[in-house]
Amino acid sequence: MSEPEAGASSKSPFPTTRWSRVAAALDPAEPGARAALEELCRSYWYPLYALIRRKGHTPDEAADLTQADFVRLLDTGLIARADRRKGRFRAFLRTDCGYFLAHQAEQGRAQKRGGGETPLSIDARDAEGRYLREPADPGLTPDRLFDRAWALRLLAGTLERLAREYAESGRSALFEALQVVLSEGPRSVPYATIAARLGTTEGAVPAAVQRLRRRYREVLRELVAATLEVPDDAAVDEELRELFAALGG
Repeated sequence: MSEPEAGASSKSPFPTTRWSRVAAALDPAEPGARAALEELCRSYWYPLYALIRRKGHTPDEAADLTQADFVRLLDTGLIARADRRKGRFRAFLRTDCGYFLAHQAEQGRAQKRGGGETPLSIDARDAEGRYLREPADPGLTPDRLFDRAWALRLLAGTLERLAREYAESGRSALFEALQVVLSEGPRSVPYATIAARLGTTEGAVPAAVQRLRRRYREVLRELVAATLEVPDDAAVDEELRELFAALGG
């Protein structure tokens, strides 16, 4: 039950390069810029949708505004020109969306799906279903809800990448048996039960669990680092603290 290499090629649900490189790729003058935006949209649309909904917009309005916001980010080259000294793509998107909504309110209209452009496909019914499952806590402001949704997407993305890594090495069954330890704790399922499911010895399970948990931490930190301009350990630690605080833990 060997662990996959840390550098195994797996498609991340978040950009795999730091913000400066993402920004360069999103320059409208660069080939492939539209495809790069679509990748970003698929990763980040729901936190923005949730923020917009919590600000009082209807589901249809929120879907339209989310579309329009991402189109604007590409068509204006705003991401490429953004001041990245603050260093957090999460904070940039959240703050910039606030400016965008204020401008839309001043104009007295919501730009419909980016004026005909569709950089991502938002299933409004699915989006609203997710939104309705969010906590109804009145203290969960739009900004806090955005950060919470971002954190949950980050954790889900970490699991998705781990699942791909294990699948690529032919060990999907191992991951399926062990992943419960990531969400419910290392002893949530008796190791004897896991061993029986995998056809191995109980003594082999703790080492496999330890490897999975270690790789989980590595992938989580890699995905966080990908959204920071200066992804040193201190910056990653700080971002993780804020994201876990957004989850209430």
